[in-house]
Amino acid sequence: VQLQASGGGLVQAGGSLRLSCVASERTFGNYRTGWFRQAPGKEREFVATFNWNGGATYYADSVKGRFTISRDNAKNTVYLQMNSLKREDTAVYYCATSDWSDVTMARVKYWGQETLVTVSS
Repeated sequence: VQLQASGGGLVQAGGSLRLSCVASERTFGNYRTGWFRQAPGKEREFVATFNWNGGATYYADSVKGRFTISRDNAKNTVYLQMNSLKREDTAVYYCATSDWSDVTMARVKYWGQETLVTVSS
């Protein structure tokens, strides 16, 4: 299983970033993919995931209305568009996979690379 995250960086509060997670074709089709983050001094937390049929997406309350998860099947890539960023969004972001039945991604099977997002005031 290969998951490569990218797109992090330094952005001012109120700005936007788009994270990308490229997965191997086998991973993308067979597992749920989503995003997690870990802020300094805090535990890692779930951020967003989606259902395979594209009909439903799931977000942490803290990012609802600001973050959007999407995918490009042709590129085996999952995106996390982050708008209206706040200082509290500063964290290391990870993409991860779980079984499709695991809607809340409570049982992550594989963790991908991290990408750092820093939001300045």
